[in-house]
Amino acid sequence: MRTLYVKFIVITTGMMLISFIIAFLISNTYYHQKIKPVNDQKNTMVAQNIATFAKEHPEIILEDYLENLSAVGYQLYLVDNLGYEKFFGEPFRDKNLPISTKDLVLNGEIFHGILQFPRETFVTGFFANELRNSIGVPLEHNGKNYALFIRPDIKFLFSEMHVLLGWILLLAIILTIVMVLINTRYLIKPISTLTKATESLAKGKYNVELDSNRDDELGQLSRSFLQMARKLEQMEDMRKEFISNISHDIQSPLSNIKGYTNLLDNDLLSKEDRRQYVTIINGEIKRLSSLTKQLLLLASLDRNEDVMKKKAFNIGEQIKGLIRNYQWAINENGLMLSYSLPDIEIVGDPSLLNTVWDNLLSNAIKYNKPNSSIEISLEERGKSIFVTFGDTGLGMSDAEVDKIFDRFYRADKARTRSVEGTGLGLSIVATIVKLHGGQIAVESQENIGSTFIIELPVK
Repeated sequence: MRTLYVKFIVITTGMMLISFIIAFLISNTYYHQKIKPVNDQKNTMVAQNIATFAKEHPEIILEDYLENLSAVGYQLYLVDNLGYEKFFGEPFRDKNLPISTKDLVLNGEIFHGILQFPRETFVTGFFANELRNSIGVPLEHNGKNYALFIRPDIKFLFSEMHVLLGWILLLAIILTIVMVLINTRYLIKPISTLTKATESLAKGKYNVELDSNRDDELGQLSRSFLQMARKLEQMEDMRKEFISNISHDIQSPLSNIKGYTNLLDNDLLSKEDRRQYVTIINGEIKRLSSLTKQLLLLASLDRNEDVMKKKAFNIGEQIKGLIRNYQWAINENGLMLSYSLPDIEIVGDPSLLNTVWDNLLSNAIKYNKPNSSIEISLEERGKSIFVTFGDTGLGMSDAEVDKIFDRFYRADKARTRSVEGTGLGLSIVATIVKLHGGQIAVESQENIGSTFIIELPVK
């Protein structure tokens, strides 16, 4: 994470540097296109005003006049056609000026040295203290012709300002670096914490703490991570519970089979007892077989294997056929069954959906009360069908309703009535319904009954 910290600082600093260079280039282009011509024109007007004033006032002493002008922020150079020359104000760093330029001005032309100065950066252009970076105008005083070259004394004009600008730039750079370091730490710290939380999660420690109160993307990431940690913890608990339950559900019938098998070795055992023990062994074998089949089906559904064999079929006829198969169990338990199953055709996997109806109907029979009722209905609404299995049996509490689709969950009432089951049936039901793009809902009240409502798309 320290590498990311360094990378972030380097990238941010690099972006600042690149931004500064781009801004400098844009400013330089703007200077040459806009500011430089205006600056040249402005200084040309000042030089012409000086020359006009000197011509209209022959009584003034020219050198004194120019000396006074230099004191207010100008650098001046005066030359005549006889070779007389004099500088006024702050000296030029470079005093070289072609003779042809001097002759051009003495002959009445204007020299635009600021505009014609080589196109360098505005720093080396505007601030270049060179004689050729000036404005030259012809000047006439007392009948004598001169060439006057003038430019602003930048050092004089910016004597305090350049120090202030320098400090502003330096402080801006320092403060920017400090803020980048602080901001980087603020951004990287949650990632460092998240990395430690990930390492803890990898070691099986799910009780991690993260700052999820932030409103930015890192806060959202932390909240998502915490949700993932809680989900993984639940899955781990479910895995442990699964192993415990499956071990118990396999070990229990195996122990019974082993115990009753040993009893069958007794030669003194009566035929009636022997027949009873064989029946118990067959029941335990059937229980193991049912558990194995359900586990295999659930594993296939979890892996999203190509177990779906969809086709069009009459769902009303399918459920009616299932009812006929369970008629004996319904009569044996003294239950009253009513149903409304119109002929409705849907597209789905008949075998898997038959498992759903089988599970719901067998549960309605097992967890019902004697002389109670079961009601099954089928209804088409728009592009969906609704299949309802209702009973007036034991019912469930809200806490039990929340868990009935968990694997190996069995309600306490089921255990007290010694109803055999694997606790996988409703989990398989929910998975099959979900694979068909549907959803299942439960309404239940203790000692009143339960109603399962399955919604499936017609196609």
